[in-house]
Amino acid sequence: MTTFVARETGAEDNPYLLGVHAPVRDEITAGDLEVIGQIPRDLNGVYLRNGPNRRYDAPGRYHWFDGDGMVHAMAFEDGTARYRNRYVRTAALTAEEAAGRALWSGVMESPRGNPVGTARGLPFKDSANTDLVHHDGRVLATWYLCGQPMSLDPLSLETIGAETFLGTLRGDVMAHPKSDEATGELMWFDYGARDPLLRYGVVGASGRIEHEITIDLPGPRLPHDMAITENFSVLMDLPLTQDAAAAREGRYKIAFDRETPARFAVVPRRGTEVRWFTAEPCYIYHVVNAFEDGATIVMDVCRVTRPAPVPTRPGPLGKLLGYLRLDARLHRYVLDLTTGTTTETQLDDANTEFPSIDARLTGRAARYAYSVHIADTETVLFDGLLRHDRVTGERQEHRFGPGRYGSEAPFAPRDGSTGEDDGYLVSFVTDERTGRSEVEVLDASDLTAGPVARVLLPRRVPVGFHATWVRADQLRAPS
Repeated sequence: MTTFVARETGAEDNPYLLGVHAPVRDEITAGDLEVIGQIPRDLNGVYLRNGPNRRYDAPGRYHWFDGDGMVHAMAFEDGTARYRNRYVRTAALTAEEAAGRALWSGVMESPRGNPVGTARGLPFKDSANTDLVHHDGRVLATWYLCGQPMSLDPLSLETIGAETFLGTLRGDVMAHPKSDEATGELMWFDYGARDPLLRYGVVGASGRIEHEITIDLPGPRLPHDMAITENFSVLMDLPLTQDAAAAREGRYKIAFDRETPARFAVVPRRGTEVRWFTAEPCYIYHVVNAFEDGATIVMDVCRVTRPAPVPTRPGPLGKLLGYLRLDARLHRYVLDLTTGTTTETQLDDANTEFPSIDARLTGRAARYAYSVHIADTETVLFDGLLRHDRVTGERQEHRFGPGRYGSEAPFAPRDGSTGEDDGYLVSFVTDERTGRSEVEVLDASDLTAGPVARVLLPRRVPVGFHATWVRADQLRAPS
């Protein structure tokens, strides 16, 4: 096994280019894998995880978010498993492959001289390295700053092309659009880091954007996620912005205003009326789920307690490491549609992020939330999985073990599943001591029992971002 170590130009070693974070540059397909335990025969579908994996070294300082999107996948069928990994072939990566070198600098450097890389004409590299969202038989790879969603085949991982929703998409789509399996709709927003507005839209079951509105904001914002219920969408105006002075100098720096409240915009799914609800200042990377309870909307999130960077060592690298550290707690907002008031409550004291639920219940009252536990390490690492019970408040935990770090683990229903814990959690796990990776399969109803199967891989899977599960019955041609 070859261990790849990437380097920055003219800088101290960046831990996001070393060890379990170091990129892998070859694309492989592997079957006949060694299994410890037994893969359940009623686990059928494919687990896919996105993440940054830079193809070409770029001059200057590296930021974890700079890497090109690479999807790692494990397909399960009747007790067997097959692994493959492929780059997301964005327009930017295609251009760099043609040139044989990096064409964009990273977000830690000035973008002056970069090619245009986004639909809004900004000189940033849209790498589609953040999330994976299943919609209409395809998987959409998205980018954290709002980009062009890239359509992938969930089994072959081949890039089909840029998704335009039958030519109706004007602009970009944020990292975490919400797919409603019950209606076939996809809800999304777009924003500009320098523009005081949000553009919210709905892709209908037709595959076209059928509804779109603009929501005015008091200034530029950096929202990352949203929520949906059966009848409403919830968007965010949070007091985190790009520092204007730094932007004028061509630098990327964020600023958090602790005096400005957080605000949530409640909009009928296909309506135009916007109602604002205020809450304590905070930042939210990821929503667990939301649902309607009578005349209220209940929304659970992972609420960040320290959105501003806290340097972990001197210099620019220390600021980068501080900026990326995650410190979030499970938090509940209740938005009262009758009184216009907001009630908020911290639900747990664990540092937890990258939440998921049974995707069939998105926007409905899901009982269980599954998330990763954040390790107390210099770089972002996930040392375990958690299951929270919304009804009883119970928390189950599974830890991967010393030196072992995992991935977001979406719920994978078993064949004929009758409940939102009647299935499995699937996660890539990498051991920093050996450089080897595997896939753990856990019974979602009892995480404490440990994995029912471990599928050993012939290569290391770098630590990455978001994942999704596509059921066998969803593996069909898009309409």
